Amino acid sequence: MRRIKLVIAYDGTNYHGWQLQPGEITVEEVINRALSELLKEDIAVIGASRTDAGVHALGNVAVFDTETKIPAEKICFALNRYLPWDIRVQSSMEVPGDFHPRKVKCRKTYEYRILNRDILIPTERLYAYFVYYDLNIEKMKKAAEYLAGTHDFKSFCSAKTHVEDTVRTIYGIEIEKKGHIIAIRVTGNGFLYNMVRIIAGTLIEVGRGAIAPEDMIKILDGRNRRLAGPTAPAHGLTLVRIEYE
Repeated sequence: MRRIKLVIAYDGTNYHGWQLQPGEITVEEVINRALSELLKEDIAVIGASRTDAGVHALGNVAVFDTETKIPAEKICFALNRYLPWDIRVQSSMEVPGDFHPRKVKCRKTYEYRILNRDILIPTERLYAYFVYYDLNIEKMKKAAEYLAGTHDFKSFCSAKTHVEDTVRTIYGIEIEKKGHIIAIRVTGNGFLYNMVRIIAGTLIEVGRGAIAPEDMIKILDGRNRRLAGPTAPAHGLTLVRIEYE
């Protein structure tokens, strides 16, 4: 038995997230079906990040076990022939049998894109959140500085989050504007449910002047979801990469 690691990119528009859900089409379901057809085995992948409905990915990771003799690095090319155009495996490689993508220390990077202009550009509508009012980038950058480091991010996770430990480490947050696109890129050791989208929604509130940058300290210390901004829509979010130690 061999364990194969896949790096997967997908457009999340047509999927109800990554994780298997009864009655819904998910990325995990489509990949399982394609692998099972290709390898003539009953395959069930283990994913690293369970992205929500509408969220995109450039570098999600999954592993599966197989008896196939196909060279590991060739599996991605063969598998892509069985996948729809909005899902593509970028690479495949063999890893140790005990490698688990959610139990190994890693750095995850997400990017949230905002289309900031008077009128929506239709070609950006599925990949960036349209905000028509002006956003102050410098205030957003100042607010983001308070989030870097190790903190209790209870205020920045959904009330549906059922975890005891809400402490996470953010290694860095970069905010830059190119043309009409504002990109918020966050790298951390792990993220709570909706955490990046709530961070993005809060920074948007800072940018429009509804929250002061220094209020981020009060929001963190308050450990109360109601103190932070709204959850930004899923379609603006992309899982960029996962880097393992």
